[in-house]
Amino acid sequence: MPKKKTSRRRSPKSFRILNALEALAYGQILSTGITGGGLWEFATGKQDLGHRTTSFGNLGIGSIQGEGTSLQGTDVISLRDFMAEPTLAIEQMTSNFAQNIAPMAIAGLVTGVSFNIGRRVLRRPINTFNRNIMKPLLGSGVKL
Repeated sequence: MPKKKTSRRRSPKSFRILNALEALAYGQILSTGITGGGLWEFATGKQDLGHRTTSFGNLGIGSIQGEGTSLQGTDVISLRDFMAEPTLAIEQMTSNFAQNIAPMAIAGLVTGVSFNIGRRVLRRPINTFNRNIMKPLLGSGVKL
């Protein structure tokens, strides 16, 4: 018996604002957990990641001056940091990911459940808004 032909899954023909907001919320959760700052801070942040030489002054052992290097600028990783010091940025992002995996997973789960419940509870008002405001204003290609 020949195999039944399955229909191809079609992509949605409209842009849904709530789906974009949900994707932005997930992006913000991941960006905050991995880079230490949100999407805006990642895109527009300053370049401050690197090793800095610090002088300790007189260590109390005669005239010996102390110097050392420390890693600075690790609180928020920006795109400029990533371009200037990719190995240090990836190392710090990996460390942040390992430390923040559980809070990111919980926040992602809560976000998904919240958007799902919100869409179900507000189904009628959203449909009315789409039908009476969005469709006449922006056409059938954009929906809430």
